[in-house]
Amino acid sequence: MGEIKEIVDNNWLLSHLKDDNVRVVEVDYDPTTAFNIWHIPGSVLIRWREDLRHKILRDFLEPKEFEELMESKGINNDTIVVLYGDYNNWFAVYAFWLFKAYGHDDVRVLNGGRTKWAKENLPIEKGNNETKYNKGNYKIKKLDWGSNRVFFWELLQKVTKNEVGKTTFLIDVRSPKEFTGEIRAPPEYADEQTQVGGHIPGAINFPWSQAVNPETGEFKSKEELERLFESSGIRKDKEIITYCRIGERASHTWFVLKYILGYPSVRVYDGSWAEWGNIVGAPIKKGAEP
Repeated sequence: MGEIKEIVDNNWLLSHLKDDNVRVVEVDYDPTTAFNIWHIPGSVLIRWREDLRHKILRDFLEPKEFEELMESKGINNDTIVVLYGDYNNWFAVYAFWLFKAYGHDDVRVLNGGRTKWAKENLPIEKGNNETKYNKGNYKIKKLDWGSNRVFFWELLQKVTKNEVGKTTFLIDVRSPKEFTGEIRAPPEYADEQTQVGGHIPGAINFPWSQAVNPETGEFKSKEELERLFESSGIRKDKEIITYCRIGERASHTWFVLKYILGYPSVRVYDGSWAEWGNIVGAPIKKGAEP
């Protein structure tokens, strides 16, 4: 993956740990099971739930709050931000998606995240002692949701107008049991179920995990990924929309399609099943067929 700017490996990061213009950021769903136990030396913590979410709405933090968060972590507009985390980088890539929507120029993902770093017995710091840096200077230059994000109303129109499967490929990246409606939440969030199970009509099931080496947490090779997506009939000449339960696994597949495979039009429906499966009257399909 060395040819892809947005992905760095452990060797690259080791040689840049003390680079003043590189900020290593761990993004966790639950820091008590990750960052607070051990983390990469010099890294700072961003908590997905507490730091990236809107304080009132089900949405992301406001632009001004994003600026303040970056400054509190010692990040400037020209800082190279390297993201990594737990769950095979689910929330790290989710944060990458958000960074891109807020227009950060140089943000990258550590291939393999915590899994690969631990397997190679690389240096760590123990405990929740987050490194403190001088306050950054950060101003959002542009906010681009349009080329990154799909809202419920937009996707509902595509479904009701029968555009899904014709002009748009809708990819449900959840597990097969979530897709069919057999279960209403993944094992990682067993207590966060929706009202109903199933999938959005027309969606095809391509579990996010197919793109990852389960032993190392790394992305599979570009050649292998191309074979996987092509064999599933997912083509570059269509608009692609990914979704999961809350958007984190969907962001992982979005990253693979957009940055590794070069698909020209890929967006995330981050409302995902947590939104769709709880809205009265939203069309739903059960079973294995699209």
